[in-house]
This record gives sequence, structure tokens and C-alpha cells, in this order.
Amino acid sequence: MGHRKKHGPKRGSLAYLPRGRAARPIGRIRFWPEVEEGPVLLGFAGYKAGMTYVFMVEDKKRSPNFGKEVAYPATVIDAPPMTICAVRAYTKQGSELKTLTEAWANTQLKDLERIKGVSSKAEPDENLKKMEENLGKIVEFRVLAATQPRLAGVPKKKPDLMEIKVGGGTIEEQFEYVKNLLGKTVQVDEVFKEGQFVDAIAVTKGKGWQGVVKRWGVRILQHKANKTKRGIATLGPWGPARVLYTVPRAGQMGYHQRTEFNKRILKIGKNGDEVTPEGGFLRYGPVRSTYIMLKGSVPGPAKRLIRLRYPARPPKEIGEEAPQITYISLESVQGA
Repeated sequence: MGHRKKHGPKRGSLAYLPRGRAARPIGRIRFWPEVEEGPVLLGFAGYKAGMTYVFMVEDKKRSPNFGKEVAYPATVIDAPPMTICAVRAYTKQGSELKTLTEAWANTQLKDLERIKGVSSKAEPDENLKKMEENLGKIVEFRVLAATQPRLAGVPKKKPDLMEIKVGGGTIEEQFEYVKNLLGKTVQVDEVFKEGQFVDAIAVTKGKGWQGVVKRWGVRILQHKANKTKRGIATLGPWGPARVLYTVPRAGQMGYHQRTEFNKRILKIGKNGDEVTPEGGFLRYGPVRSTYIMLKGSVPGPAKRLIRLRYPARPPKEIGEEAPQITYISLESVQGA
């Protein structure tokens, strides 16, 4: 028998071109889904600590392992409470959203001064009154929420500030909801619950400038090949007289924004010792505050900010019950 070619399709989708570096290490959410339940924040954020594995009772009805104990990989996200720094009201102008006004809380996180452009002069009452007078024009509310990295295991003090949409209920109910939230802290269990599906938005691990073999999975040429082996054999035909975008080229690999749909929340806990392996997570350390455990993997290295959102396209069969976890691995990942 002759040599059989190893199956190695082109890596990745051309729909992701151009593969440039992400503008910021914080993922940008361009779509917020509609929800039926009363006013609620549609997102939260935390820092990726690392991965472990769990044994849980399979609760998917049509699974051949239904009712049995099954091992699954899991990602632990360090998610300290987030502070609601401001409320922003939007009106509709044509098909676009336009900011009507925003109200900043009187008392702010001390570390918020580290963010350039954040105003320390707040007059919330005046702006909240303006919102109340224009409730007929307002189409949606969003809050400006800040993370608290000092409570997480990341080596920084500057908070990450982001917009989170408020979904569900009427505009009047949403206004009362955000008015009560302003200046307060929100815990992850006030936004999500165990067993729920969420979308994870993050920036992937950066790999710098890479050649076509690593970046696109191009076959290495034979040893007698002209000029190079770790390259492509041809740039394309004479006509059209240009290099097509479908031709694999060297370039930036990694540090791209990606969205992982429908990651199931296995567990939300307040004691990080329950999930921290012996010796701490590799390149992160111990989880000290509230955490979220997701089934499977999420983009990015340890310490990357992971934004979680209500699912944009939830699975048809949603099991909202919390999964029954029988064992969480706390084995050392240091090899000790």
C-alpha cells in the first residue's frame, strides 16, 4: 500500500478574515438577546483562572449516558462582584441608537480614577429626572459596570469598564431597576443561575506572526522543493492578476475576538477553595472570591477577561436545573 495522506483540512474559516489583532483585550458585545423574565442584567464578566475536570450525573434525556456519572472538562472563571458606576439611556434615531443621557453614581470605586476620561463630578439626580421625563422616547437602558480586579487573582488594579444591557419587563420597570442598582455592587448569582446556558465572549490567546503551515495547516513541501518547504507552492493563477484572499498567507495568529455559544454553567460558588487545585491554578494562583464553573473551554489564556451574556441562540431543549456534580478534581496542575 502507498502512503496515505493524513487528513488535515485548512485551519479555521475564511469568514474570520482579516485575521488582525483585536483592538482591545476586552471582548465587544454587538448583540444582546431578548428575554422574557423581569428586568435583569443580560451579562457579567470575570477573569479566567484555569481548567479542571468534574464528574457529574448526565441529565441530557437523549444521551446514551443519561443518569450515569460522566467526566467533563470545566473552566473556572474568577467573578468578583461588579460595581454599577453609571446608567445610560438610549433613544432610537432611524435604525440607530442615540444616547439621551447618562447618570453617574455619587460614590465611585477609588480605582476608577485610573481609567482615562471617567468623570468624578457626578449629578445623578438631575440626569435621572431627565430620563424619567423622557421615558416615552427611551428604547433601552444599559449600565456601565466595572470589575474589581483587586478581589481577583489578576496582577492589576485598574478596573475594566463595560456596557451591559438591561433586558425584560417594560421601560418603566427597567428604569426603576437601574435606579436602584446605581452605585451598588452586583453578584453573579443575581444575574445567572446554575444549569443556565451563556455565551462567552473573549479575545483568544495571541501567537504573534506565524507562517502558513502553522496558521493555515498547509502541507509541507517535499525536500527537493524550490526555495522553501514551509510555504505554499503557488500564489495562484495568472488571471485574475492579483493574489486572491483565499490563498493562505503568513500573518497574525491569535489575539482575535471570538464568541463561544451555549456554555453551560455547572456551578456558581462563593468559596474559591472548592475549585482551586493544590498549589493554585497555573499562571493564576488561588481563586479567592465568587467563581463560575463552565462546562468545556473558553477563549483566551489565564487572567483574560471573559464576558458572559444571556444566550443569543439557546438550545431547543434547555435543562434549567442545576447539574448534580459528584466530584471536582483538586489535583495539583504543577505536576507536584
